[in-house]
Amino acid sequence: MHFNLITKLTLVTGVVLLVAMVLFAFINVTTLKKIFLEEAIHDVDNLSETLIRSTHYQMLEDDRKRVYQMIQEVGTQRGIEHIRLINKDGEITFSTERAEIGTILDKSTEGCNVCHAEDTPLIHASSMNRSRIFEDRDGKEVLGMARAIYNQESCATADCHFHPPDVSMVGILDVIVSLEGMHLQTSTYRNNIIALTLMLLLVVASCLTLVTQRFITNPLGQLLRHTQRIARGDWGPIELNSHDEFGKLAGAFNDMTQSLKHAQDELAQWGSQLEIKVEERTQEIKEMQSRLIRSEKVASLGELVAGIAHELNNPLTGVLMFSSMIASDPRLDPALKPDFETIIHETQRCAEIVRGLLDFARESVPKKTLCSVEQILEQTLTLVAHHSSFHDIQVERHYQETPQILVDPNQLEQVFMNLLINASQAMENGGKLEIKTGTLSKDAQVFVKISDSGCGISEENLSKIFDPFFSTKGHKGTGLGLSVSYGIIENHGGGIEVESRVGIGTTFTILLPLHYQAEQQGAGHRLGAPA
Repeated sequence: MHFNLITKLTLVTGVVLLVAMVLFAFINVTTLKKIFLEEAIHDVDNLSETLIRSTHYQMLEDDRKRVYQMIQEVGTQRGIEHIRLINKDGEITFSTERAEIGTILDKSTEGCNVCHAEDTPLIHASSMNRSRIFEDRDGKEVLGMARAIYNQESCATADCHFHPPDVSMVGILDVIVSLEGMHLQTSTYRNNIIALTLMLLLVVASCLTLVTQRFITNPLGQLLRHTQRIARGDWGPIELNSHDEFGKLAGAFNDMTQSLKHAQDELAQWGSQLEIKVEERTQEIKEMQSRLIRSEKVASLGELVAGIAHELNNPLTGVLMFSSMIASDPRLDPALKPDFETIIHETQRCAEIVRGLLDFARESVPKKTLCSVEQILEQTLTLVAHHSSFHDIQVERHYQETPQILVDPNQLEQVFMNLLINASQAMENGGKLEIKTGTLSKDAQVFVKISDSGCGISEENLSKIFDPFFSTKGHKGTGLGLSVSYGIIENHGGGIEVESRVGIGTTFTILLPLHYQAEQQGAGHRLGAPA
């Protein structure tokens, strides 16, 4: 069985209040009963004193009939069970119940044992010791009060009195009253306490329910609904107009909601950025894989073509030499001379291919010196400016002041020459050649961009242009220029990137590291280090 907060709080408070009220009622009723009993004892004691004093004169006159008559009249009052006179020998000389007149009481009976508990009887006893509570013959609880009648001086000297002066006590007045009135008052008070407790429980439970509903359950319900809205993705703030702890809790909930929303937005942003980073990294890995494949391919082909080139170089040299000698011999039939010139031309072409194969296979170590890429570009442009493919081309230079870098100027000039000649050949009808240089401070690199407005490279060929023997020029090219250039730049610790669109043009970007900065800084630290 599940209980809500109001029921639990009401039950706990009701149980605590009920236990407290029961304990309070028990203590209160017990105390009240004790007070009522003391009042009853006091009243009976006063009644006994009044009877003794009111009959004192008649006793001096030995008017027993009048004394008994007065006691009989007093005994008819409401609440008084009976009154009796007992002499010093324990004989009941008078009683409102005539049946017990003349009866001798035992000293050990209730009411007598208070004074006769020891060998020497007590002459004086307190009212509490002289009182007794017991049940009469009808089973009703009654209170008995025994009061001594002392032998006063006026009584001992009277002519009618036969008690000698040395006797201190002449008898006992025993008054027995009913305790039903006291029990009735106690029961009424107890019933009132029970009714008040039940009424108080009802009032407290009602007030507690209303207060709990107003100040606890409703705010908690709003907070619970707010958390459910947050779970559904609703980040709206909670509106709780309260200045107590629940108001502070609502403010904390709103702050937490904003923090969660901000964290979720950040996670979403990081997720999108992560996807972009993953795509970028995947692309980089693919490029690295393609470079590795290309490097392995180049290395394998390099070993192959090195052997082939060495084997072909000597026969080609002999064919070219003897063909030239025969072609220049005057004894040769003029009709055969064009055929020998064709042989010489094709042999020279084969020799160029073999030389390219040797350059491709040769792993020459760069001889690096501090150089300016702009200076190398200008030297290369001077060499190719007179080439027939550059006649209708407009060259635009956009140089920045780049620092000098450690490169092999001859190899870098070979790379620039290959790229510039390829760009000029891509613009057969003329066009614009744009050359840019600059520094990438983020990557500590110098870049050289060579852009042409030529025919461009198709997308399917773009990934193959650095492969050996791949060419889009037909019989005009060997397909080794870009492969050799790629290897040279890699040996310098850089890279080559290409962008091209068919009909718009192609842009080659060469990236070279700023090695000299690290070396100069290291040298500076060494020079500035303490001895």
